[in-house]
Amino acid sequence: MPHLAQILLPVYDNVGQRFPTGHYNQVRARLADMFGGLTAYTRAPAEGLWNSGSTVKRDDIVVVEVMVDSLDHTWWKNYRRELEQLFCQDEIVLRAQAYEHL
Repeated sequence: MPHLAQILLPVYDNVGQRFPTGHYNQVRARLADMFGGLTAYTRAPAEGLWNSGSTVKRDDIVVVEVMVDSLDHTWWKNYRRELEQLFCQDEIVLRAQAYEHL
């Protein structure tokens, strides 16, 4: 069954500085090369909110997604780790959902 893989990338680092455009270009090039295309929602960052215990934290994010015929969990796990290093994050959200062509 085909899947839609989505990556939620931060726009700003932990001190509020915008990440370099080259980081996103690197992601786009890698995914386009690997999967033959992608969709990146970069025009207006999405807003992420989460409860960290005592406060609600906010993050501006860019969503990048690719359609894949099957999931290679090992590849995605390793790629998530690469992204966490590139964007200096404890965790990058990478998720997949099955989809049906309509």
